Amino acid sequence: MAEDSGKTKYYVLMEELKQDIISGKRKPGDRLPSENELSASCHVSRHTVRKALSILEQEGFIEAEHGRGTFVSRKAGGKKGSGNVAVITTYLSDYIFPRLIQGIDSVLTAGGYSIILKNTGNSRLKESKCLEEILEKDIDGLIIEPSKSEIMCGHKGLYDKLDFYQIPYVFIQGYYSQMKHKPHILMDDCMGGYLVTKYLRDLGHEHILGIFKADDIQGRDRHKGYVKALQEAGIFYDPDMVIWFHTEDRTVKPSEVLKYLLEEGRLIDGIVCYNDQIALEIIKTLEKCGLSVPQDISVTGYDNSFIAENGMVKLTTIAHPQERLGAMAAELLLEKIDGIPDEESRVERILKPELVIRESCRERKG
Repeated sequence: MAEDSGKTKYYVLMEELKQDIISGKRKPGDRLPSENELSASCHVSRHTVRKALSILEQEGFIEAEHGRGTFVSRKAGGKKGSGNVAVITTYLSDYIFPRLIQGIDSVLTAGGYSIILKNTGNSRLKESKCLEEILEKDIDGLIIEPSKSEIMCGHKGLYDKLDFYQIPYVFIQGYYSQMKHKPHILMDDCMGGYLVTKYLRDLGHEHILGIFKADDIQGRDRHKGYVKALQEAGIFYDPDMVIWFHTEDRTVKPSEVLKYLLEEGRLIDGIVCYNDQIALEIIKTLEKCGLSVPQDISVTGYDNSFIAENGMVKLTTIAHPQERLGAMAAELLLEKIDGIPDEESRVERILKPELVIRESCRERKG
């Protein structure tokens, strides 16, 4: 057993046995060594072995048969051919996801599949419950938008069970760092953040505030693009000119911090917003403070949603090809269901962003 000072011995043993099962080294129906044999070969106590096996049995990876021993669960690979695909998103009513689902549905329906649709509300707890529920159903694959993807996944064991059951899954609009090697479809959000910030710089803006979401990969990468554009323009990066918010405070914090910055006399002539929804709230806040967009301050969004084209000010934003993103995720999943190996099928597919110029920004040179 490998040494790992950061984890208990039983947990290390459990992970090693689980990896042997998931990788196929130990196959469904294979008998595991006895407690005494594992104790001797791994140089741990029988109590340690018993705790490791207990966790694996609770998670469904092994099953004990009285008088015969402990075996790798025979359930592995037994959930194929149902014609069902699960799709788990963070929100169903959100302004992006109806078109995202349309893209997924168009490809899966053509392939003869039905969709089981669930949403998490961007909650880790709800995501784990959704995964537990679909693991009880007959599904051939899963498309999932991870909840708070910038935070380490605390329920990786449920994804291990998908691997164990040989159920392929594709991440969309993010991934967990522990599973970066898994198939995923993303926007190039770093480039998107760069494009909107560079656009403001090209218009002569020098005091550009950034508003980004802290708990998902999109926010992290859009911030990276914002920083890159400032650095290219020779503008010093000021962390006090960035507002970070989380899922739970998204409706309050951006506007409240902006009001505080304006009250203390902070110079702001442009604002790069995490998405169109935030941009709309920021425009409302500026108007309450007696400032107009774009006359006093320019504002950019992200996603090119219905809001961008039909809000109180038509937003300069980044086009988000929602349907294409969904279709690409479904196409990649079908490749995995058909057994196309990763070496022959790119597990990372990136969509390039495009700047959409409207009326929320104005030139400030001179």
